Amino acid sequence: MEEANKVFHRSLFLSGPAGRLEAQLWTSAAAHPPMAGLVCHPHPLYGGTMHNKVVFQAAKSLHGLGMPVLRFNFRGVGLSEGSHDRGIGEQADVRAAIDFLASEFPGAPVVLAGFSFGAWVGLKAGAADARVTKLIGVGIPVNSSDFSYLRGCVKPKLFVVGMEDQFAARDKVEALVNSLETPRRLVLVPGADHFFVGKLHELGTAIREWMESA
Repeated sequence: MEEANKVFHRSLFLSGPAGRLEAQLWTSAAAHPPMAGLVCHPHPLYGGTMHNKVVFQAAKSLHGLGMPVLRFNFRGVGLSEGSHDRGIGEQADVRAAIDFLASEFPGAPVVLAGFSFGAWVGLKAGAADARVTKLIGVGIPVNSSDFSYLRGCVKPKLFVVGMEDQFAARDKVEALVNSLETPRRLVLVPGADHFFVGKLHELGTAIREWMESA
């Protein structure tokens, strides 16, 4: 049991549409994982990288359920090639990451999580990709980004948002989630801001409990 839960860290480069994408993969000794996880980071122009604490916590929570988890830097971030493309090219980056997981773990469905900009870009790519079967949006920036593309998506969806999130007004978050197809769940974290300062544990708990119930 201890060996099965042992973490293996791999730093690698994915083949992306604008050049190579810097990535990190957490996997385990399990030969045939039940799912694979992908976590997308916040806005590149505001310091967002795959090392963001919220991204790390989301990845840790998924990995704790026994699945391999991939994080990567969008084009133009860190050692990733290319340049920022306002969320358009970044969707292709997400698809490249899904391609990698599909080749690395054949047959394993993907649960895709994204934080802030990573949620807006990642969930859009994930909703349209049959290989992705579950979607997790953390700190969805509904004040400035259009998530209406999720309407009609019947995949299980979890949204975790801080009640003090300055980029996600509660009424707008609730209106969006209530407009979506089931199954869906919204977890509002009391006292949490956009970056879940001091509330990362609550974020992890919300993800783990939803995954276990789903």
